[in-house]
Amino acid sequence: MAKHSTHSPSFFFIAKTFQGLEEVLAEELRQLGAQQVEVLKRAVSFKGDHLLMYRANMFLRTAVRILKAIKSFEATNEDQLYRQMMNIPWEKIMGIHQTFAIDAVVGSHFFRHSKYVALKTKDALADRFRNKKGKRPSVDPKDPDIRIHVNIQGKLVRVYLDSSGDSLHLRGYKKALTEAPLSEILAAGMIKLSGWDMKTPFMDPMCGSGTLSIEASLMATDTAPGLFRTAFGFQFWNNYDDKMWKRVKEEAMDRQKPLEIPIHASDVSPKAVRIAKRNLEGADLLDQVEISVIKYQSVEVPETPGWMLINPPYGERLAQHEINDFYKTIGDRMKQDFKGWQAWIISSNFEAMKKIGLKPLKRINLFNGPLACKFQGYDLY
Repeated sequence: MAKHSTHSPSFFFIAKTFQGLEEVLAEELRQLGAQQVEVLKRAVSFKGDHLLMYRANMFLRTAVRILKAIKSFEATNEDQLYRQMMNIPWEKIMGIHQTFAIDAVVGSHFFRHSKYVALKTKDALADRFRNKKGKRPSVDPKDPDIRIHVNIQGKLVRVYLDSSGDSLHLRGYKKALTEAPLSEILAAGMIKLSGWDMKTPFMDPMCGSGTLSIEASLMATDTAPGLFRTAFGFQFWNNYDDKMWKRVKEEAMDRQKPLEIPIHASDVSPKAVRIAKRNLEGADLLDQVEISVIKYQSVEVPETPGWMLINPPYGERLAQHEINDFYKTIGDRMKQDFKGWQAWIISSNFEAMKKIGLKPLKRINLFNGPLACKFQGYDLY
């Protein structure tokens, strides 16, 4: 755990995540040395300094983005909102030639429209710049330098700066995608929830674009998920500390170690395996992960028992009886050939899940994109 200077100022942060992964993220933050860690809905709040914020963006596997709180106040009408937003020293945060975007979330009977709140905030920021500097920065909703988040609950208004920029699931290693790719954050969360110890073999027999086996390999080699990215939001802030960021990058590079356990990925689709290979290459793992085109029924079982994670088709394009049969096949093969293994399956098709024919030792509710899923673990005897 990194030591934090007692003299560096502490700030309040929110790390966003997916539903069902809050506790996993809270534990990751504690490991990083975050203070006052508190689990919220699809988010975790914590306190820390700028060094911790840089490290959170580099090392957290289950965070979507890290928001730094810059102001909170009460407002019950647009005039109060505008005046308080005008009081924020925006010119100390960003430069005149930078672009910005504002998004707002409101749960309040004082403010009913998030777009209107975002517009009022933009006006206040622009007017302050005009007063102080004679001109104002431009809005760029698609690819801004500075992202601002406004959250209003009742009359409490909280303003945040987005330190991550693009969502942290965009690690930077994916060069190609299959039709329904698994999010890197969900994959990392599933692996952590499954309790894999990173010492036993890992198998992903329906690998699609390779996300599960890549995230497992990054964990087993202690490779920081932020190492492949070229930019983060905080690098555009006026107070960006390049020396501090270089130290964080060096720490990440020093921690990397070789992969010492077998990781097997396979898929019935040659196209999926081609895509997975490109992504493994993007993560510098192509020569370390064993990958092949083979259907699940014919996958070779490694001699040493290990951990298997499966993200099978959920059956959107198949008749229910076909998908039921397929899930029955998954269960039969696990029972016959994977003795001593632990297997985990995620699916939104609860009917088909029953056909696996094994009693799950654990059931966890997760979301794969908009789909409510069950993530179930089985001990195979």
